[in-house]
Amino acid sequence: MNQSLATEQTKSVSRTESKKKKSARQWIARYAEGLAALISGVFLAAAWTIENASHTLSIWLYVLAFAIGGFAKAKEGFLTLTKEKDLDVNLLMIVAAIGAASIGYWAEGAVLIFIFSLSGALEAFTMERSSRDISALMELKPEKAILYRDGKERLVTIEELQLGDLILVKPGERIPADGVVKDGYSSVNQASITGESVPVDKVLGDDVYAGTLNGQGALFIEVTKTSESTLFSKIIRLVQEAQSEMPKSQRYMERFQRIYARVIIAATLVLILVPHYALGWTWDEALYKAMVFLVVASPCALVASIMPAMLSAISNCARKGLLFKGGAHLEKLAEVKVVAFDKTGTLTYGRPEVTDMIAYQDLDESKLLFVAATVEKLSTHPIAKAIVQKAGEESLSLGYPADFQSYAGWGVEGTIHGEVWRVGKPGTGENFGGHEQARNDLERLKREGKTVVSIHNEKGIAGIIALQDSVRPEVKQMITHLKKLGIQVAMLTGDQQATADAIAKEAGIDLVYAELLPEDKVKIVKKLRTDIGSVAMVGDGINDAPALATASVGIAMGAAGSDAALETSDLVLMNDDLKRIEDGIVLGRRMKKIIVQNMVFAALVIAVLMISNFAAGIPLPLGVVGHEGSTILVILNGLRLLR
Repeated sequence: MNQSLATEQTKSVSRTESKKKKSARQWIARYAEGLAALISGVFLAAAWTIENASHTLSIWLYVLAFAIGGFAKAKEGFLTLTKEKDLDVNLLMIVAAIGAASIGYWAEGAVLIFIFSLSGALEAFTMERSSRDISALMELKPEKAILYRDGKERLVTIEELQLGDLILVKPGERIPADGVVKDGYSSVNQASITGESVPVDKVLGDDVYAGTLNGQGALFIEVTKTSESTLFSKIIRLVQEAQSEMPKSQRYMERFQRIYARVIIAATLVLILVPHYALGWTWDEALYKAMVFLVVASPCALVASIMPAMLSAISNCARKGLLFKGGAHLEKLAEVKVVAFDKTGTLTYGRPEVTDMIAYQDLDESKLLFVAATVEKLSTHPIAKAIVQKAGEESLSLGYPADFQSYAGWGVEGTIHGEVWRVGKPGTGENFGGHEQARNDLERLKREGKTVVSIHNEKGIAGIIALQDSVRPEVKQMITHLKKLGIQVAMLTGDQQATADAIAKEAGIDLVYAELLPEDKVKIVKKLRTDIGSVAMVGDGINDAPALATASVGIAMGAAGSDAALETSDLVLMNDDLKRIEDGIVLGRRMKKIIVQNMVFAALVIAVLMISNFAAGIPLPLGVVGHEGSTILVILNGLRLLR
């Protein structure tokens, strides 16, 4: 016993040390480029300050600025060159800086290195994306199951389960495998899979899913799918597959950078060789002209056209409660043509609330609510809790029912002042006791997508209470504004069609997709992308994670959202304020306009400097001033988005 405890303690210490080492490595990886850029800048400033006093020492300081600031980019460039046999902008910048230094312009080369390394550091810090995208999903994945065989219980891993095995799921446990209920009754919270707002009653013959949470009852379940084929496992695979896809814009940018680097390197070699052999220039003259060309053609201004604007826009969004996991996602948000919302917990609060109370016989609404809440007070079902909460809001003083009974799949029964009352799900053989209007009321409320509870005494039906998941107050206005921006709005939910239609009508949504499992949501998102264009998906649950990952932009609810949704998303609404989606789209569109302005300006400056170098010849310091001046201007233009 002591040896086992000691072994477990040793493992715990080992795991703690491993986590600390991993955390340290992550910290170093996150801030290494920033520290390198900072140190490079310090050496650059020091060298600049003492250049006149000690030229030799300043050269060594410039060398340190080159080495520290350019190491990461040089490594990336050489890896691309050696492994992929290709050139990229990183290598081009290093060559430009070394070329400037080779003809005596150390300060100009160091400035190029510093600005480029600083840009890379800001990009690495801002664009850093969590590598734990599905960690929350994996943590919820069951690892053990209670196998019930020959009247005995045995704890096994879920990988050991086979088709046809009978497993026991006790109250409060997660269901370890997809299967069919063979015995028992319970309410199962399926929000992690289907997104349904209230737990679903499970009786003999009902399907259950791995990863869902069992309620107060015990269930005997026959396994129908192995651990690799469960719906929960499919969700994890869908997230992995969706996130492995590289965006088109990223592929285009990588292709452009490499083509640009090849062209500039080739042009520089031509400018060195051709004037010397064809025009009779000296090597010094040819090399000087080529280095001026290489400096003015370096893409610092083009690179700075994007990052400062993105960083400023992201900072502005953060003040509004919009947390982007990378600047590219803000750019994608500006291109969105349709926004798809999950219903439960996103458009709605995710909990049932009493909406209608209709009393019959000699009761009024207050008496009806008192009876229903008193009988339901001992129940733990979410609907019962909602009714009791409503009674509390109405300041009703509740007692406890006598002879309380709970009936599987129907409801509860209790005695109040000697009278027996039953509260539960309306059945096909409903006793309306002469109140035929109740039949019409029941049908009407069901058509409105509401959950209906009937209250009975010995005379028959005494009243009806309807409940519904309430829509967030800002939803209708938010959807109206999105439509004014030319964006279509869709709703994706696992709830029944009638419930979905009722919520959509109240919110003003035209495209409604109901009764969806997680893989169905992914299919709908892909269909919307094909038929309409770029899609933003807004969700809060684990079941939304695959759709969030598949969408052009995944948006998660920050306060109400699950860990899986938060990790998988590209954008988090920190205060669950849906109106901020519009702010993000508008700011993203402004950012795109400024980026276009910057890129056009930067390209024009580069073109003018290159033409001037060929036509009249410009000194290297002037080329650096023109080049770095354009860089500063595009940075300042991008910083306007901070306002």
